[in-house]
Amino acid sequence: MKYLEEFQDPDLARRLLDEIHATVTRPWALMEVCGGQTHSIIRHGIDQLLPDEVELIHGPGCPVCVTPLEVIDKALEIASRPEVIFCSFGDMLRVPGTGRDLFQVRGEGGDVRVVYSPLDALRIARNNPGREVVFFGIGFETTAPPNAMTVYQARRLGIPNFSLLVSHVRVPPAIEAIMRSPRCRVQGFLAAGHVCSVMGTDEYPELAERFGVPIVVTGFEPLDILEGVRRAVTQLERGEHTVENAYARAVRPEGNPAARAMLQDVFEVTDRAWRGIGVIPDSGWRLSAAYRDHDAEHRFPVDDIRTSEPAACRSGEVLQGLLKPHECEVFGTLCTPRTPLGATMVSSEGACAAYYLYRRLDLTPAPTPTPTPAPAPREASPVV
Repeated sequence: MKYLEEFQDPDLARRLLDEIHATVTRPWALMEVCGGQTHSIIRHGIDQLLPDEVELIHGPGCPVCVTPLEVIDKALEIASRPEVIFCSFGDMLRVPGTGRDLFQVRGEGGDVRVVYSPLDALRIARNNPGREVVFFGIGFETTAPPNAMTVYQARRLGIPNFSLLVSHVRVPPAIEAIMRSPRCRVQGFLAAGHVCSVMGTDEYPELAERFGVPIVVTGFEPLDILEGVRRAVTQLERGEHTVENAYARAVRPEGNPAARAMLQDVFEVTDRAWRGIGVIPDSGWRLSAAYRDHDAEHRFPVDDIRTSEPAACRSGEVLQGLLKPHECEVFGTLCTPRTPLGATMVSSEGACAAYYLYRRLDLTPAPTPTPTPAPAPREASPVV
């Protein structure tokens, strides 16, 4: 297949579904670790078309959603400073911190700007030498290379007023943390194709072997996901647990060597907190010593910020696959895209946002009919 629309072909989808139905003989639970895949699954109703025996569990695959509340509050503190121009992608502006978000900081006078590339922020820094320009660098292995390249360019070009607020996380340690959880029900994974297009697949065989789970690298279109499910279910039915690449049009085993080299130069692996989950060892990056001068956390005094999640928000359980969004008591009521309690509701890749956008009306219980009151008894006519 050469064209994108072919990966949404309903006839081919039906054939893949028939194969999955013919293969499955017992219940299996698969987790997709990518918010883009989650939205595709819910948007196209893929989870509803699969056999009842196959459950898709939504994992911590949304980079905005797993950015910890503490880092959001650090961003709010830095963005509030009069000497700072704070740059971010648009999907971070409505992520709630403690009591406010970046939109509110902008409304209060903070210079918060939406950019479409970290290089846009670097250009702003070059054009405003008297201001401190901070770019909010979040995401998985997919967005880390361009952020690393921007820091590399800032040092090479001698732009000292540019810094990066880093909250980059890595997928393989998250898979390990999920599998080590005593509440884990996951029996196989659909790995994120865009992450593997950068990093390759060499980190996954050891995980598949150690935990006895198949891992299938999967794309984002309906046929991609169905093919990933088909391969994972086939392995589970055969008692196998290997890594398969079902996204060969974009993923090579070695990934992108140039991007990996840039990551190795600019970043170093560190422990990272994941919102609603906690600290996962070796699950993130920070700027290496050679680039530490461009680290916003070192440039601004924000180390003493401590936070706590809203008691009503259960996004941590959603991110761990322990709860479906609509099972949260405040879903669609106290928590909506306009009034989000957690990032999973406001992010364009969040599971709660996907359910609200594509599944909310299906999940809303029908109102209980109000009983029609019985007519009042008519007064008896007097006996004549």
